[in-house]
This record gives sequence, structure tokens and C-alpha cells, in this order.
Amino acid sequence: MTQTTTHTTWLKKTGAKVQTADGIAIAVYELNVDHTDGPALTMWAKHFREHYCLDAQIDRLRKGTRKSRAQYLTDLVFPDKLDDFGPATRSGDFAEILICDLLESQLGFWTPRTRYDDKLVRNESPKGTDVLGFKFGRVGPSKPSKKDTLISFESKAQLSGKKAKARLQDAVNDSAKDVYRISESLNAMKRRLIARADDEGADRVERFQDGIEVPYLRMSGAAAIFCSSVYDSDQISKTDCTGHENVDNLMLVVVHSATLMAFVHTLYERAANEA
Repeated sequence: MTQTTTHTTWLKKTGAKVQTADGIAIAVYELNVDHTDGPALTMWAKHFREHYCLDAQIDRLRKGTRKSRAQYLTDLVFPDKLDDFGPATRSGDFAEILICDLLESQLGFWTPRTRYDDKLVRNESPKGTDVLGFKFGRVGPSKPSKKDTLISFESKAQLSGKKAKARLQDAVNDSAKDVYRISESLNAMKRRLIARADDEGADRVERFQDGIEVPYLRMSGAAAIFCSSVYDSDQISKTDCTGHENVDNLMLVVVHSATLMAFVHTLYERAANEA
């Protein structure tokens, strides 16, 4: 399902020199959305929508509900805009998907998108590691290499508000727990790829289920996504990673963008209405 979309070119590394309290560099990106580029926004909405439900399956899935495509997605699939934990789930899902896009477009990782299309409760985030990315040092799983890399990312979001919260610290703390979740998350990803008849993808994930015969590099990542109104480099620089179990292979990322929560709602609306 992964595809190249224009919106990834709107993610630009700022060059800001920010580091944690213990001296780890933080890569800071700004997302500058071109709200006048209708075709690019439509492509992004499709890319976003198909994380939850493939376009080719919408009509079959909505059959029997008496709902239009937009109604089906809005009422039964996407997190709710207002009720319950819907807004928080929208923030979290958007942040995770954006980090997947960043890892692929900027850093060359393969990030299978299997996390959202079988949600049982739309206003809850799926369990397990937020993001898994893979990179192969050679041709792929048929020739495993010690340069093969698995990265597990935890992301946190603050897309509105007036004062910055310690979201990067929260992500770092959760990232330290990934070592206990990775095996289950890899298994879940592989099962979903097999269910899609994507045996090649399943083989690629399988390479990282057992790193004993040919070890691979295990990296960890923590990301915070902010509305620019609450992006605060001083707050971010208070982050402390000294307790992280994989601190020597830890990647830190911050992304900020203007009026981000409003844009996320607009993206969900476009994704529903253009289905």
C-alpha cells in the first residue's frame, strides 16, 4: 500500500540544533502544508484513508449498512471528531502514520502499513509498537546481512493547546518498553501480511523475527508531533534518555506544523468525502 505522495516533500528538516539533557541530537522537521494544492491533498487523503480501509473494499464493507462511503468511514471506521477518545485517537493515529511516511521518504526504511485496517474499536489506538521500520543491507531476506536494520518507534502528539507538554519524554519512556513488545508486533504484522497474500512482505518481516544466526541492528526511536503554537525547543531539550535500554541506537525526531489539529480534522473529512 505504501506509495510516494507529494505531502512527504512538505516535510523539511529545519536544521535547528536541539539536543536532550544528556546530549543526544534531536532531528527537527517542519511540515509546511500547501493548502492550495488540491491534487496533492487528495492524494494524501487517499493514502491516509487506505491505512484504515482499502478503496477497493469500501463498497463490500458498507453493503448492508445503508450508508454512503463517506458515512461508512465517518461513522464506523475513522476515530470520531468529537466524542469519547476520538480526537485523541485521531491525533495519535495521524502522528504514527506521519512518522511512517517520514521514515520511508527521508530515511529509506520500509514501513508496512498493517496497524489500522482491522481495528475493533475505532476510538482506540491499536496495541503494540507504534511504528516498525526495516532496512536491508543487501538485496533482502534471501541474503540476510548484519547491516539489516529494524527500528521500532514510539510517537506522541500534542496537536493543540497553549503550553507544551513533555511529549518527547513520554515517547522516550514508552520506547524503552518496546524491547518487550517487538516480537508480538512483528508476529501481528506478519499475520496481516499473510492474510493479504503478501508473502514477499511476510518474508521480509520474518527475517527480523530471529536474529541469532545472522544478527541485525536493532534501533529504537521516539517522536513527538506538535502544533507549531506549542512547539518549545527549551521544553524538548529537557528530555532525558539516560534510562533507555537502547540509548546507543536511539533516534529522536520532532515534527511541528501550524494549526495541526484543525488540519487533521480536515484530512479525515477529505478522506471520507473523496472515497
